[in-house]
Amino acid sequence: MLKTILFRERPAIYEVAGSGLPVMLVHGFTEDRRIWHPLLEGIKENRRWIIPDLPGSGGSAENILLITLQDFAEYIRAVADAEGLDKFVLIGHSMGGYIALAFAEKYPERLQGLGLFHSSSYPDSQEKKDARDRNIAFILRNGSRAFVETAIPGLFSDRFKESDPDEIQKLVTRYANFSPATLVQYLKAMKERPATTAVLKKTTIPVLFIMGEEDKAVPIKDGLEQCYIPQISYIHVLTHTAHMGMIENTSICRSYVDRFLDSFQR
Repeated sequence: MLKTILFRERPAIYEVAGSGLPVMLVHGFTEDRRIWHPLLEGIKENRRWIIPDLPGSGGSAENILLITLQDFAEYIRAVADAEGLDKFVLIGHSMGGYIALAFAEKYPERLQGLGLFHSSSYPDSQEKKDARDRNIAFILRNGSRAFVETAIPGLFSDRFKESDPDEIQKLVTRYANFSPATLVQYLKAMKERPATTAVLKKTTIPVLFIMGEEDKAVPIKDGLEQCYIPQISYIHVLTHTAHMGMIENTSICRSYVDRFLDSFQR
């Protein structure tokens, strides 16, 4: 079921499915809520899935007044409030993980569990910031389609690119119509995000880490350094996988997420 709310005077949509333990899934950069659909096929039924389109993605209207990832975390709070969630599990992919950490920093009492799916609590290095500036310049010069056609294939392992080129092309086609202003907005917010490692140090809730052995966007070295910081960690490394585990290794990721969520229902 799709639902609509007004967030800062702009319509935004999110999807709700199932019943049971409330779990919110937050998509990443150049994605929308549909990126999670393969993961949810055949997953256990005793979950209540809340899957938003971030402002500017999917069916949610663009809102260029959102400047920081903390602003996007407020959108997560608005969706949770609309669904009457006092506590829930929050799992984010890539940029969605940065937003989840921003939410956890401000509203730790709202969370039962936290998941970082190919994500990191580290801020951008200067090298990464420079790369984001180059991406912004490319988008402003060439448009969203040209950027997406280049960026999305780079998120996958070489093996997956060889074995499933049609799946990658499907994603490129789906996400080629992003507004350039929205992509630039996301890139600027990620570039300026602060370190949130202290969130992992302070939290007492379980934290799920899913990392890709061949991930170039969030190197496995960073994930391995961070996964031992929380008091309770569920740690999984996907072999022969880059940044898109929910697509590259769907069944394995499904089992990891299921096992993590089972821990809240014993």
